[in-house]
Amino acid sequence: MKQQLRVAAYAVCVRDDEILLARWVAKDGAKRWTLPGGGMDHGEDPVHTVVREVEEETGYLTEPTALLGVDSIRRAWHHKIGGHGDWHGLRIIYEAQVTGGVLRNETGGSTDLAAWHPLDAVPSLARVELVDIGLDLWRERPPVGRSRLTGRTNL
Repeated sequence: MKQQLRVAAYAVCVRDDEILLARWVAKDGAKRWTLPGGGMDHGEDPVHTVVREVEEETGYLTEPTALLGVDSIRRAWHHKIGGHGDWHGLRIIYEAQVTGGVLRNETGGSTDLAAWHPLDAVPSLARVELVDIGLDLWRERPPVGRSRLTGRTNL
């Protein structure tokens, strides 16, 4: 069984009761809102990752202001050619504030749209579970940085 580990960094940017989200496009074409962020390059510092990824996906310059927590996720996969695999992702979640830039959409990446959404409208959005985990961490600020929504495994 092939094993993969991926580390990524994401931002929870809230201002005026709105959250900044990026719309992720899955390989099958499905579109769901997510926190702006993404994969860490080898040797890259997680803070630099989140700043780079938010700018790539939204056009905004940001400054991380707090480490909210770390989410751990596992998924099993099967490919006809590649066999079975066990994918493990660590998602580092920061609170960040916008310090500059202009809102724009990413082109040629994993997202196609960036927008501010009212916090009370989030439950009605088609979204990935990371949005709920990030908001839970932002609201609750658990001492060990683990959301009560985290730790679900899909194996």
